[in-house]
Amino acid sequence: MLTNDQLSAWDRAHFMHPSTHLAQFARGEAANRIIAGGSGVYVEDRDGTKLLDGFAGLYCVNAGYGRAEIIDAIAEQAQTLAYYHAYVGHGTEASITLAKMIVDRAPEGMSHVYYGLSGSDANETNIKLVWYYNNTLGRPKKKKIISRWRGYHGSGLMTGSLTGLHMFHKQFDLPLPYIKHTEAPYYYHRPEAGMSEAEFSTWCAEQLDALIQAEGPETVAAFIGEPALGTGGLVPPPEGYWAAIQAVLDKYEILLIADEVVTGFGRLGSMFGADHYGMRPDIITIAKGLTSAYAPLSGSIVSDTVYDVLMQGTDTIGPFGHGWTYSAHPIGAAAGIANLKLIDELGLVDNAGSVGAYLKEGLTAALGKHPNVGEVRGEGLLCAVELVEDRAERRFFDPAKKVGPSTVGAMLKHGVIARAMPQGDIIGLAPPLCLTKPEADTIIEATRSAVEDVLGRG
Repeated sequence: MLTNDQLSAWDRAHFMHPSTHLAQFARGEAANRIIAGGSGVYVEDRDGTKLLDGFAGLYCVNAGYGRAEIIDAIAEQAQTLAYYHAYVGHGTEASITLAKMIVDRAPEGMSHVYYGLSGSDANETNIKLVWYYNNTLGRPKKKKIISRWRGYHGSGLMTGSLTGLHMFHKQFDLPLPYIKHTEAPYYYHRPEAGMSEAEFSTWCAEQLDALIQAEGPETVAAFIGEPALGTGGLVPPPEGYWAAIQAVLDKYEILLIADEVVTGFGRLGSMFGADHYGMRPDIITIAKGLTSAYAPLSGSIVSDTVYDVLMQGTDTIGPFGHGWTYSAHPIGAAAGIANLKLIDELGLVDNAGSVGAYLKEGLTAALGKHPNVGEVRGEGLLCAVELVEDRAERRFFDPAKKVGPSTVGAMLKHGVIARAMPQGDIIGLAPPLCLTKPEADTIIEATRSAVEDVLGRG
């Protein structure tokens, strides 16, 4: 029986939820789940239902729920200094210390951190940095940013434009000018079945080159991409992809922004996805895993090369005219310090690699031969099961059938939270990095049972 029905009524009457069918929710046709607590990889709702959170909130509670080390750090910082701004050279011990910790873990050549509160505002910052960079270098036409279809980079006006998912564009008059999209590195959706991964990567690079040529290389400033696609399907890049893309960017002096909001700080089994795939970014976007979502905090990690030009710009025109009120918020920074220490102490990066491989192998063994499972894929603790009408022909279900959402809904009945990914029937899994192998077995069994509930044994 549900408790506190007044709270539920207030929820439907007053709380506007993101990524929600507003009309169905208001009418009571869509469920509301009020989460009351959490510990480790589990959350519990107000009615006492305990669920294994197979998506770590939104790929973000990497250290797991209820970590006293992070909670205590937040409380101590709030007692000492709850807030001070970062404008005109002001800092706090927490924000300065965390910046050093981030750079120490970042790929070679990165040197400075600009803080925000979310991945969206960090990518807005990145666009401004890129434009400032090219204006300083006397290249005022070099302003366009190329993203990929199925990429996810935020929900603002420019960052929502960077995002290559239709639901984030419809009715919002997006994408805005300056933002262009190229092919997603989604090998399962390759245009020709006979393509090898390497051939598909070459094709993606050729498509990018053609787009740059069509737009005019003198107008293209940067390329942004997640090391592995996140919300667009949880898709690791095909063989040779990033090397092929980097060659095109180098050819036209185009900056690379690695959006590591999902992959940063261990998700792939490496500290950063850029190192995992041999990328050479000029700017890196970070957020979620930076604090394990215990407090809002994001950042743009800037390379030496880019920062040198930014300094040159301020010598010419004066102070850098960009800022957020809550940039470098000391409570978020304190959470980040405690979180990064915990990641190291618990060996969560290595655990993501080993338990992630175990999870993928288990899902493949349980479902890899099912006629409606097109692919089981993943890297580290980023894993997906793609459901199709016909595996042999790569024929997809009619979206109106809602096979993916139905299967994820069935997983709840088996005690596991997964995510129905947009633009496909894809079961998304991105559990906390502290997941154990027995807990992975729970996810595997729940996924297998839910697929069979919805699609039969096959």
